[in-house]
Amino acid sequence: MISALNKLGDGTLELTITIPWQRVNETYKESLNHLAEKVTIKGFRKGKAPSKIVEEKIGKQEIFEETLKEILPKIYLEAVKEHQIQPIVNPQITVNSLEENKDWQIKATTCELPKAELGSYKEDVKKALAAEKIWTPGKDQKVTEENESQKLEKIFKTLTQTVKISIPTILLEDEVNHMLSRLIDQTAKLGLTVEQYLTSVNKTTEQIKKEYQNQAEETLKLELILSAIADEEKIQVTDDEIQKMIEVIPDQQTKESFQTPEQKVYLKQLLRKRHVIDNLAKL
Repeated sequence: MISALNKLGDGTLELTITIPWQRVNETYKESLNHLAEKVTIKGFRKGKAPSKIVEEKIGKQEIFEETLKEILPKIYLEAVKEHQIQPIVNPQITVNSLEENKDWQIKATTCELPKAELGSYKEDVKKALAAEKIWTPGKDQKVTEENESQKLEKIFKTLTQTVKISIPTILLEDEVNHMLSRLIDQTAKLGLTVEQYLTSVNKTTEQIKKEYQNQAEETLKLELILSAIADEEKIQVTDDEIQKMIEVIPDQQTKESFQTPEQKVYLKQLLRKRHVIDNLAKL
């Protein structure tokens, strides 16, 4: 296997991988044998027909498709290890060539975790909050809550506008796709199609995608910046903090669901982010 890595300006990574025909052919034979076990051919017991007859029955095209499915994960992982990269999204695969008796070539597009250049983020936030410290809220609780909300909004806006970070296109597309999937699920629960929902809110598919792209970019930027600050400030979350957060959940079933290692990791990220936001609000 031969692979080449191309880093694009936005952080997107392109792996061009050439697979020798000999390796393709070996995987082709393995795929043919696997398919042969499932095929019933008249005159033969299931899985006992000669490979040549099975090949004619199934067709080379289908076997090549199975070969590609089998070989892709392996050669992708090999290329990732070779170039010592740490992808954070599933790769987008583009087939460059899949000819018989010739080397195959595919392109895998992915990205690593974008790095934020924090710069003078503390000073920038302090300047943005200077007006907040001068203004004294009244006794009305609602006004105070609105002011806290405005304060957080000002912090988030300052961070996303002043901290340098480039979001790879593939990461943005991945987030937009998640948002669209959630929209499909939500509209289905309401007994609507996405088209019916869009008609009801007077929006087109392109408009909603554009809105989601803008939202996704802002959300990803903020999440990555807060995570970078947590790393910079070496903010830690203890197991006791996580457990205390779980204990205050009123619903017993929900409480139990958060006892899994995966959910605890999720809660740890939430608490870590909360600590960062609290620290920023005190500047």
